[in-house]
Amino acid sequence: MALAPVSELVRFLCESLAPLGIVSARRMFGGYALYCDGIVFALVAHDVLYFRTDDGNRPDYEALGLRPFKPLDDKPTVMPYFPPPDSALDDPDELMLWARPALAAAIRVAAARKPVRRKAKT
Repeated sequence: MALAPVSELVRFLCESLAPLGIVSARRMFGGYALYCDGIVFALVAHDVLYFRTDDGNRPDYEALGLRPFKPLDDKPTVMPYFPPPDSALDDPDELMLWARPALAAAIRVAAARKPVRRKAKT
């Protein structure tokens, strides 16, 4: 079976976010995960962009009343990804103002998850 083509939104985002690094997309659970240099920093679900958040950038989204990504309507579970304001998709500079902190958050989260390597006994 052939892979479904990448959506126009995802293609647009990969091109627009290229100043961050090597941006790519991979299909995931009916949507897409956006990677920058191998780190997931954004999701696209139901044609909505969501950026990764943590304690460093989440307050910026909450201050605007933006809501986190909720993968299942009938479950209370939310994920630490928020949509930028709609205006960000119309302005490349504004998009980058939201994307850079999202990438920084994704890097912090990835670094915190890396296991500590133990030295081999000699």
